[in-house]
Amino acid sequence: MGGGTVSVKPASGVINSSAVSGVGIALFSSAVFGLSGSFAKSLLEAGWTPGAAVAVRMLGAALVLTVPALIVLHGRWSQVRQNWKTIVLFGLIGVAGCQLAYFNAVSTLSVGVALLLEFLAPVLIVLWLWLTSRRRPGSATMAGTVLAVAGLVLVLDVFGDVRLDLGGVLWGLAAAVCLVIYFFITARHNESLPPLVLAAGGLLVGGASMVVLGAARILPMAVSTADVSLAGWRTSWWVPLAALVLLSTVISYITGIMAARALGTKVASFVSLTEVLFAVLWAWLLLGELPAAIQLIGGALIVLGVVLVRLDELRGPRLRAHG
Repeated sequence: MGGGTVSVKPASGVINSSAVSGVGIALFSSAVFGLSGSFAKSLLEAGWTPGAAVAVRMLGAALVLTVPALIVLHGRWSQVRQNWKTIVLFGLIGVAGCQLAYFNAVSTLSVGVALLLEFLAPVLIVLWLWLTSRRRPGSATMAGTVLAVAGLVLVLDVFGDVRLDLGGVLWGLAAAVCLVIYFFITARHNESLPPLVLAAGGLLVGGASMVVLGAARILPMAVSTADVSLAGWRTSWWVPLAALVLLSTVISYITGIMAARALGTKVASFVSLTEVLFAVLWAWLLLGELPAAIQLIGGALIVLGVVLVRLDELRGPRLRAHG
C-alpha cells in the first residue's frame, strides 16, 4: 500500500473510550503508511530499483518483527504449519506483489496518482462480489462505484493534453488487484493465526521472493549509496530507507493491529482510507509534488465513492439485524 489494516477479532462490548482512542491510532497508522510512497520515491530517484526497495523494506521489517512474533507464538509452531499456505499467499501477493506494483507505479507517476489507482481496490471487490454472488449491490454501493470510476477518469486526465505513463497506470491498477487479494486474505478470521505472526511471516516470504527473483536476474536489483533529496534537503540514503522500514512498515503494521482490535476490521479499514489524503500531503511536503487540479477533483471523487461503498457495507448488517 502502500499498506492496509490487518484483520483481527474486534473487542467485545459497546463503543467506549478504547474505540475513540482506536480512531486516533487508526489515523496515525494511515499517516505513517502514507509516508511510504515519498520515502520510496526519494530512493528510486537516487538509483534504487523498485525490486530492491521492496526487498529491503520487507526483509528489514520482518527482521524487526521476528522477536515479537516469536513471543506471540510461545513455541506453538503448529499454528504456522497449519496456515503456511495462507502465509505464503499473503507474502507473495498481498505484500510483495502489492508493494512492488505500487513502487513501480510511483517510479513514473506522482505518489498521489499511484495511490489513488491502488485504492480502487474496494470498487473491484464490489464488482467481484456482484459477479460471483449475482446479488445486486445496494444503491449507495452503486453510486460509490460510479463516482470512483468517474474519479479515475479525471485522475488519468484522459481528455487533457497531459498523458500519464501507461506503464505506471497499469502498475497502479496491478497494485489495486493485489490489494483486493490482500483484503480477502486478511478478512478471513482465523483464531489459530495471530495477526502479528501473519504480518511477520508474510513480510519474510515476500522479501525472500524478491531476493530469489533478483538472484535469478528476473527482477532488476540495484541500490545506490548516493545522497537523496527529501523535504528539500540532501541527506544520506539510509535515512529514508530506515524510515521506510521502521515507520511505514513496522510501526504502521503494529498500529494497524491495535486499531483493528479497538474498532473491528470494517471500521478500522474505513478509517484507513485516509491514507490516500495523507500520502498526497506527505508527497507535497517531502517531494514538492502535487497532482493537477483536475486530478485532485478526481481523487476526491474516488475517496467519496469508496466512502459510500464502505458506509453501505457497514449499514448492511444493521439492516439485516432489524429485518
